[in-house]
Amino acid sequence: MKKVFLIVAAAGTLFVTSCKENGGAADKVKSENVDAAAERDAQATVYPEMNFEETEFDFGKIPHGEPVEHVFTFTNTGKAPLVITNAKSTCGCTVPSYPKNETIAPGEKGELLVKYNGSGNGQVSKTVTLSANTEAGQQKIKIKAFVEKSAS
Repeated sequence: MKKVFLIVAAAGTLFVTSCKENGGAADKVKSENVDAAAERDAQATVYPEMNFEETEFDFGKIPHGEPVEHVFTFTNTGKAPLVITNAKSTCGCTVPSYPKNETIAPGEKGELLVKYNGSGNGQVSKTVTLSANTEAGQQKIKIKAFVEKSAS
């Protein structure tokens, strides 16, 4: 039992001291790579910001089956270019149109067109979720309407 303990202790000592020799992993890191990584990481904290003039729009009363649309205007108030990669709604009755994969520079405005086909009855509310390169990654806007029953 003492021999096993001595062998394990000797192997552990050899392992620990071998890491401290010159030529270890820490000595192979180049300072210019560390500086480049620090600069890259600093840039990664700069994001675009998508600020909408309004995040919800109410169409009011609309007849059943009456298509309506609304344009949501937004501004990139961040410090990096904004790119919207996707926009999807909660159902097929609401269709968003957006500047897909176009770069919107800081300070520039953009538009999102939302079309609703007037389906359903009574109070309806639909959400459009935008995916973008903002810090949060997503932005939501809503439309609502009171769809009157069809005359038939």
